Amino acid sequence: MRYLLFFTILWFNHTAFSNVRTVHVFVALCDNEFQGIVPVSAKIGNGKDTRLNLYWGCGYGVKSFFKLKTDDWILVDQPKSNNPDILERVLFKHAQEEVYLLAEAYDGEQIKRCTQDFLKASNGQNFEKIEYEGKSLAFGGGANLVAYVGHDGLMDFDVNVAFDEISEPPKDVIILACYSREFFSPHIKASQGNPLLWTTHLMAPEAYTLKAALDGWILNESGTQIDERAAQAYHKYQKCGINGARNLFATGFK
Repeated sequence: MRYLLFFTILWFNHTAFSNVRTVHVFVALCDNEFQGIVPVSAKIGNGKDTRLNLYWGCGYGVKSFFKLKTDDWILVDQPKSNNPDILERVLFKHAQEEVYLLAEAYDGEQIKRCTQDFLKASNGQNFEKIEYEGKSLAFGGGANLVAYVGHDGLMDFDVNVAFDEISEPPKDVIILACYSREFFSPHIKASQGNPLLWTTHLMAPEAYTLKAALDGWILNESGTQIDERAAQAYHKYQKCGINGARNLFATGFK
């Protein structure tokens, strides 16, 4: 009887958590001094200040937008990191679905490290586990989807990431940065990732686009459908014209 109870508990735990999905978002904080960007206001372009940073603490930054401007995501924890380049981490849970999102704010000076960590995760490397309410949540290379938000540092520097051969299905990736398809393509091909959404031109990597893309991903929509969601959101906030927004985003390789 004890054995039956033991295996019943194992089966229940597997069933309860098997539908949990995770998203890991790597954010390189905007930095006037250490990144090749058109300078922004000093208070939002300080890559060592998460509170006001353009890509994190401002109204359309990842932390602020998901915490304050949408009812779909709930901030549930702020786990610590042993990586000194990561200045802040936030864990969100989707309000209706068993989907968890870990966002990490990297010191803007360390944009290269952020980019490399993102690329490694797209290859399934650097698996990390976070415990939350009895669940072991997989992030890093264990996440179901990984995303990069920030300046396209590959326009300024090269990276040399050693990728592993993987047998799992390609990991979904989102890259919200200027010309990300052009500059990230060789690395994502080498990592065997699946480019769900990236860009063809200059863009503002603000969180409403990420949120729109995740809405479609949670519903298991196609890359084309997610692309359209991103374009609609970008046009809504940027007032750039829907055709321009549609031309900005792309899914898959050329």
